[in-house]
Amino acid sequence: MAAIQSPLPGTFYHKPDPNSAPFKAKGDSVAVGDTIGLVEVMKTFIEVKSESAGTFDGYVAENETPVTAGQVLAELAG
Repeated sequence: MAAIQSPLPGTFYHKPDPNSAPFKAKGDSVAVGDTIGLVEVMKTFIEVKSESAGTFDGYVAENETPVTAGQVLAELAG
């Protein structure tokens, strides 16, 4: 199982905007470089990209919650 970690501290979002579906759902295929979420820091949104390929296993961090750098945000199954 691979973990996708936050690149920096901020607020984590599963969706690109409140009216959209989450970037990934359990069972989705994930390629290297796929965006799985956003971290907002001082009104700037940074894309969180996967550094591994696999099957999306789910978000670990809740939507719209504060996260720290290095915190696990989501997991991939091999």
